[in-house]
Amino acid sequence: MRSATRRFRIRAVLAAATLAVAALSGCGTTDNSPTTADGLTKVKLQLQWFKQGQFAGYLAAQAQGYYKEQGLDVQILDGGTDIVPQTVLAQGQADYAIAWVPKALASREAGAGITDVAQIFQRSGTKQVSFKSAGINGPADLKGKKVGNWGYGNEFELFAGMTKAGLDPARDVTLVQQQFDMNAFLAHDIDAAQAMSYNEYAQLLEVKNPATGKLYTADDFATIDWNDQGVAMLQDAIWANTDKLKDAKYADQTVKFIAASLKGWAFCRDNVDKCRDLTVAAGSTLGASHQQWQITEVNKLIWPSPSGIGMIDQAAWDRTVSIAKTTRNQEGKTVLTKDPDAAAYSVEYVTKALDQLKSQGVDVTGSSYAAQPVTLAEGGK
Repeated sequence: MRSATRRFRIRAVLAAATLAVAALSGCGTTDNSPTTADGLTKVKLQLQWFKQGQFAGYLAAQAQGYYKEQGLDVQILDGGTDIVPQTVLAQGQADYAIAWVPKALASREAGAGITDVAQIFQRSGTKQVSFKSAGINGPADLKGKKVGNWGYGNEFELFAGMTKAGLDPARDVTLVQQQFDMNAFLAHDIDAAQAMSYNEYAQLLEVKNPATGKLYTADDFATIDWNDQGVAMLQDAIWANTDKLKDAKYADQTVKFIAASLKGWAFCRDNVDKCRDLTVAAGSTLGASHQQWQITEVNKLIWPSPSGIGMIDQAAWDRTVSIAKTTRNQEGKTVLTKDPDAAAYSVEYVTKALDQLKSQGVDVTGSSYAAQPVTLAEGGK
């Protein structure tokens, strides 16, 4: 199965974002936002992909009534292969969107008026996976290997890691266009494959090892974690419409939306089983054990959040921007051509949301968080 953000082609992002510029002037403010019969403000949230554990916090905020507590009636919109969430937001077809930072910044550079108002994932979930027998224990070991990557803007951590290790990605490895599954890797057509910790890596552990007749285990694989290599880039964040943030009602709504969403993520931190069930009930096509794995692994990307969930770590932001500006893919292209402007992110709204949650006694740092082990079933059932 495909993970959310990795499906959106960088060219489509840039082209669609450019089209979004003209649409921005027509975006309304919350003065015109429809309300429900009981006075709740209708809000649309655009996801990067179909409903799955990656978005469990928002599903929980909806199911547990946290959005309603804030006076909001939130409609959660599925993503898809041809949906660029930040463009949907910029064009006024959604009030908020979930998107990876590098791709959203590329859209912003192309003219989309969007602002990162809450950085949900504090760490990257991208890995490069190999069979342990291949002897690939770090980026330098990729030399001479067949290295898979999805491309479309998802390859820059890989390229930054290889470059940092002294490799020339254009000459020292054989680059393979990886499909959005792990079939080529399992067939040994790729030596090292790209995978998300919460999705494709789990898919490997849901497959039987033909040599043993039992499911593969983590001992069968080696992984390169880009967090450990110092080239991790920020991923899932809540994005708002930059121009509409100038409107007091939309700004206040943004605080409320963030507060409820963060409370949903805190709920999923402490209630993984319940969030697994509500995610399955929301219509996910992935099985229960896969969803439980996915929520658990996503929690690891969020918690602990020492400064509070949703706060933007300046060092992580600066690293993401630097890699986006300097790392070139196999086509010689970078994600960004210049530094993003000051309005690309704001901690104003998440700070207010965190203050509100702390006054309610919500644990917003998860300093004592410890993940519970997950037993995967064949096929993720």
